[in-house]
Amino acid sequence: MTKYIIHPIVMGTKVFDHSMMTYQHAYGKQYTIPIYSWYIEGGDKKILVDTGEMRPIVSADREAAIGGPIHTFEEGLALYGLKPEDIDIVIHTHLHNDHCENDYKCVNARIYVHEAELKHIHDPHPLDYRYLEDYITDVEENGQLEVLTGDAEIVPGVRVMHTPAHTEGGLTVLVDTAKGVAAITGFCVIMENLLPPKEITAREMEVIPCGTVVNSYQAYDTMLKVKAAADILLPLHEPRFASTPNIPE
Repeated sequence: MTKYIIHPIVMGTKVFDHSMMTYQHAYGKQYTIPIYSWYIEGGDKKILVDTGEMRPIVSADREAAIGGPIHTFEEGLALYGLKPEDIDIVIHTHLHNDHCENDYKCVNARIYVHEAELKHIHDPHPLDYRYLEDYITDVEENGQLEVLTGDAEIVPGVRVMHTPAHTEGGLTVLVDTAKGVAAITGFCVIMENLLPPKEITAREMEVIPCGTVVNSYQAYDTMLKVKAAADILLPLHEPRFASTPNIPE
Protein backbone atom coordinates (compact mmCIF):
# COMPACT_ATOMS: atom_id res chain seq x y z
CA MET A 1 0.00 0.00 0.00
CA THR A 2 1.22 3.49 -0.86
CA LYS A 3 2.57 5.57 2.01
CA TYR A 4 2.21 9.25 1.20
CA ILE A 5 4.21 12.34 2.11
CA ILE A 6 2.30 15.57 2.72
CA HIS A 7 3.81 18.93 1.81
CA PRO A 8 2.17 22.00 3.41
CA ILE A 9 2.57 25.00 1.09
CA VAL A 10 1.66 28.45 2.42
CA MET A 11 -0.49 30.25 -0.15
CA GLY A 12 -1.88 33.06 1.94
CA THR A 13 -2.33 34.45 5.45
CA LYS A 14 -4.87 36.20 7.63
CA VAL A 15 -4.30 38.51 10.58
CA PHE A 16 -7.06 38.77 13.16
CA ASP A 17 -7.96 38.23 16.81
CA HIS A 18 -6.79 34.91 18.25
CA SER A 19 -10.37 34.10 19.29
CA MET A 20 -11.30 33.76 15.61
CA MET A 21 -9.60 30.37 15.89
CA THR A 22 -10.40 29.39 19.48
CA TYR A 23 -14.05 29.52 20.51
CA GLN A 24 -14.61 31.82 23.51
CA HIS A 25 -10.90 31.73 24.35
CA ALA A 26 -7.86 34.07 24.05
CA TYR A 27 -9.66 37.29 23.19
CA GLY A 28 -7.67 40.44 22.44
CA LYS A 29 -4.50 38.90 21.04
CA GLN A 30 -3.46 39.49 17.43
CA TYR A 31 -2.77 36.27 15.59
CA THR A 32 -1.53 35.43 12.08
CA ILE A 33 -2.56 32.18 10.43
CA PRO A 34 -1.14 30.56 7.31
CA ILE A 35 -3.47 29.40 4.55
CA TYR A 36 -2.22 26.14 3.08
CA SER A 37 -2.52 24.08 -0.02
CA TRP A 38 -1.41 20.58 0.93
CA TYR A 39 0.36 18.54 -1.76
CA ILE A 40 -0.03 14.80 -1.20
CA GLU A 41 2.89 13.07 -2.86
CA GLY A 42 2.81 9.37 -3.71
CA GLY A 43 0.89 7.03 -5.94
CA ASP A 44 0.10 7.88 -9.54
CA LYS A 45 -2.07 10.98 -8.96
CA LYS A 46 -1.03 14.54 -8.18
CA ILE A 47 -3.32 15.50 -5.30
CA LEU A 48 -3.93 18.84 -3.57
CA VAL A 49 -6.05 19.56 -0.54
CA ASP A 50 -7.40 23.11 -1.02
CA THR A 51 -5.86 25.70 -3.35
CA GLY A 52 -5.30 28.79 -1.20
CA GLU A 53 -5.56 32.45 -2.10
CA MET A 54 -5.29 33.85 -5.62
CA ARG A 55 -3.28 36.93 -4.63
CA PRO A 56 -1.65 36.31 -1.24
CA ILE A 57 -0.15 39.23 0.64
CA VAL A 58 3.59 38.59 0.87
CA SER A 59 5.34 40.61 3.56
CA ALA A 60 8.28 40.17 5.90
CA ASP A 61 6.01 40.74 8.92
CA ARG A 62 3.58 38.01 7.94
CA GLU A 63 6.34 35.56 7.04
CA ALA A 64 8.01 36.21 10.39
CA ALA A 65 4.70 35.68 12.20
CA ILE A 66 4.12 32.24 10.67
CA GLY A 67 7.78 31.23 10.53
CA GLY A 68 8.00 30.49 6.81
CA PRO A 69 7.65 31.82 3.26
CA ILE A 70 4.41 32.73 1.51
CA HIS A 71 3.97 31.65 -2.11
CA THR A 72 1.66 32.27 -5.01
CA PHE A 73 -0.11 29.15 -6.28
CA GLU A 74 2.32 28.76 -9.17
CA GLU A 75 5.39 29.35 -7.01
CA GLY A 76 4.24 26.87 -4.41
CA LEU A 77 3.59 24.11 -6.92
CA ALA A 78 6.92 24.79 -8.64
CA LEU A 79 8.69 23.79 -5.41
CA TYR A 80 7.71 20.23 -6.33
CA GLY A 81 8.14 20.51 -10.09
CA LEU A 82 4.44 21.00 -10.72
CA LYS A 83 2.23 23.34 -12.70
CA PRO A 84 -1.50 23.92 -12.09
CA GLU A 85 -2.40 21.83 -15.14
CA ASP A 86 -0.49 18.85 -13.68
CA ILE A 87 -2.91 18.48 -10.78
CA ASP A 88 -5.16 15.43 -11.11
CA ILE A 89 -7.26 15.77 -7.94
CA VAL A 90 -8.26 18.62 -5.65
CA ILE A 91 -9.99 17.73 -2.38
CA HIS A 92 -11.77 20.54 -0.57
CA THR A 93 -11.97 20.68 3.18
CA HIS A 94 -14.71 23.27 2.59
CA LEU A 95 -15.47 26.07 0.12
CA HIS A 96 -14.71 29.27 2.01
CA ASN A 97 -12.96 31.53 -0.46
CA ASP A 98 -9.41 31.24 0.91
CA HIS A 99 -9.53 27.48 0.33
CA CYS A 100 -10.61 27.49 -3.31
CA GLU A 101 -9.45 30.68 -5.05
CA ASN A 102 -7.06 28.87 -7.43
CA ASP A 103 -9.38 26.06 -8.48
CA TYR A 104 -9.91 27.53 -11.93
CA LYS A 105 -6.22 27.10 -12.72
CA CYS A 106 -6.40 23.33 -12.20
CA VAL A 107 -7.99 22.70 -15.59
CA ASN A 108 -7.35 18.93 -15.62
CA ALA A 109 -8.35 18.16 -12.04
CA ARG A 110 -11.34 16.33 -10.63
CA ILE A 111 -12.45 18.46 -7.67
CA TYR A 112 -14.07 16.78 -4.68
CA VAL A 113 -16.53 18.75 -2.54
CA HIS A 114 -19.31 17.90 -0.11
CA GLU A 115 -22.80 18.63 -1.37
CA ALA A 116 -23.51 20.94 1.57
CA GLU A 117 -20.58 23.17 0.60
CA LEU A 118 -21.84 23.46 -2.96
CA LYS A 119 -25.27 24.40 -1.65
CA HIS A 120 -23.90 27.08 0.66
CA ILE A 121 -21.49 28.64 -1.81
CA HIS A 122 -24.46 29.31 -4.10
CA ASP A 123 -26.85 30.34 -1.35
CA PRO A 124 -24.87 31.40 1.75
CA HIS A 125 -26.45 32.41 5.02
CA PRO A 126 -26.04 36.17 5.64
CA LEU A 127 -23.75 35.39 8.60
CA ASP A 128 -21.27 33.55 6.40
CA TYR A 129 -19.59 36.04 4.07
CA ARG A 130 -16.71 33.62 3.39
CA TYR A 131 -18.58 31.83 0.59
CA LEU A 132 -18.02 33.48 -2.82
CA GLU A 133 -19.43 31.49 -5.70
CA ASP A 134 -17.26 33.18 -8.32
CA TYR A 135 -14.39 30.95 -7.22
CA ILE A 136 -16.24 27.74 -8.07
CA THR A 137 -18.26 28.75 -11.14
CA ASP A 138 -15.62 27.92 -13.77
CA VAL A 139 -14.88 24.40 -12.54
CA GLU A 140 -18.56 23.69 -11.99
CA GLU A 141 -19.45 24.75 -15.53
CA ASN A 142 -16.53 22.67 -16.86
CA GLY A 143 -17.96 19.55 -15.21
CA GLN A 144 -14.92 19.08 -12.96
CA LEU A 145 -16.76 18.63 -9.67
CA GLU A 146 -17.21 15.32 -7.87
CA VAL A 147 -19.95 15.95 -5.31
CA LEU A 148 -19.83 13.80 -2.18
CA THR A 149 -22.57 13.11 0.35
CA GLY A 150 -20.44 11.60 3.12
CA ASP A 151 -17.30 9.59 3.82
CA ALA A 152 -15.49 8.31 0.73
CA GLU A 153 -12.22 6.86 -0.55
CA ILE A 154 -10.63 9.16 -3.12
CA VAL A 155 -7.71 6.90 -4.04
CA PRO A 156 -6.22 4.00 -2.06
CA GLY A 157 -4.67 5.47 1.08
CA VAL A 158 -6.45 8.82 0.80
CA ARG A 159 -10.01 9.16 2.06
CA VAL A 160 -12.37 11.79 3.43
CA MET A 161 -14.53 11.84 6.53
CA HIS A 162 -17.51 14.15 6.78
CA THR A 163 -16.74 16.43 9.73
CA PRO A 164 -19.27 19.25 10.12
CA ALA A 165 -17.88 21.80 12.55
CA HIS A 166 -16.69 25.03 10.96
CA THR A 167 -19.09 24.42 8.05
CA GLU A 168 -21.83 21.90 7.35
CA GLY A 169 -19.93 20.15 4.58
CA GLY A 170 -16.45 19.99 6.08
CA LEU A 171 -14.32 17.07 4.90
CA THR A 172 -11.32 15.88 6.90
CA VAL A 173 -8.73 14.23 4.67
CA LEU A 174 -7.16 11.06 6.09
CA VAL A 175 -3.85 10.09 4.52
CA ASP A 176 -1.83 6.92 5.07
CA THR A 177 1.80 7.77 5.81
CA ALA A 178 4.84 5.82 6.97
CA LYS A 179 4.08 6.96 10.53
CA GLY A 180 0.35 6.33 10.59
CA VAL A 181 -2.79 8.16 9.53
CA ALA A 182 -2.47 11.92 9.08
CA ALA A 183 -5.63 14.02 9.34
CA ILE A 184 -5.86 17.32 7.50
CA THR A 185 -8.78 18.78 9.39
CA GLY A 186 -11.98 19.65 7.61
CA PHE A 187 -12.40 22.70 9.85
CA CYS A 188 -10.35 25.82 10.53
CA VAL A 189 -8.33 25.33 13.68
CA ILE A 190 -4.79 25.51 15.07
CA MET A 191 -3.06 22.91 17.23
CA GLU A 192 -4.28 24.67 20.37
CA ASN A 193 -7.85 23.67 19.46
CA LEU A 194 -6.99 19.98 19.39
CA LEU A 195 -4.36 19.95 22.16
CA PRO A 196 -5.59 22.68 24.52
CA PRO A 197 -3.56 24.25 27.36
CA LYS A 198 -4.02 23.22 30.97
CA GLU A 199 -6.42 26.04 31.79
CA ILE A 200 -8.82 24.51 29.27
CA THR A 201 -8.33 20.84 30.10
CA ALA A 202 -8.78 21.73 33.78
CA ARG A 203 -12.38 22.55 32.85
CA GLU A 204 -12.72 18.97 31.56
CA MET A 205 -12.66 20.16 27.94
CA GLU A 206 -10.64 17.93 25.63
CA VAL A 207 -10.72 20.32 22.66
CA ILE A 208 -11.59 23.95 21.93
CA PRO A 209 -14.17 24.26 19.14
CA CYS A 210 -13.42 26.36 16.07
CA GLY A 211 -13.79 30.10 16.49
CA THR A 212 -16.52 30.08 13.84
CA VAL A 213 -18.93 27.17 14.11
CA VAL A 214 -22.29 26.06 12.80
CA ASN A 215 -23.09 24.27 16.07
CA SER A 216 -20.61 24.45 18.94
CA TYR A 217 -21.65 21.14 20.56
CA GLN A 218 -21.45 19.31 17.24
CA ALA A 219 -18.08 20.91 16.50
CA TYR A 220 -16.69 19.71 19.83
CA ASP A 221 -17.82 16.12 19.22
CA THR A 222 -16.59 16.19 15.62
CA MET A 223 -13.13 17.29 16.69
CA LEU A 224 -12.92 14.44 19.20
CA LYS A 225 -13.81 12.06 16.37
CA VAL A 226 -10.92 13.37 14.26
CA LYS A 227 -8.46 13.10 17.16
CA ALA A 228 -9.46 9.47 17.64
CA ALA A 229 -8.99 8.68 13.94
CA ALA A 230 -5.50 10.18 13.51
CA ASP A 231 -1.92 9.44 14.46
CA ILE A 232 -0.77 12.79 13.05
CA LEU A 233 -2.91 15.90 13.48
CA LEU A 234 -2.69 18.60 10.82
CA PRO A 235 -4.92 21.52 11.84
CA LEU A 236 -5.75 23.59 8.76
CA HIS A 237 -4.12 26.80 9.96
CA GLU A 238 -1.37 25.70 12.36
CA PRO A 239 1.64 28.03 11.85
CA ARG A 240 4.32 25.44 12.68
CA PHE A 241 3.77 23.69 9.34
CA ALA A 242 4.95 26.78 7.46
CA SER A 243 8.49 25.61 8.24
CA THR A 244 7.78 21.87 7.87
CA PRO A 245 8.22 20.83 4.24
CA ASN A 246 7.53 17.11 4.73
CA ILE A 247 5.00 15.30 6.90
CA PRO A 248 5.96 12.91 8.35
CA GLU A 249 9.31 14.59 8.94
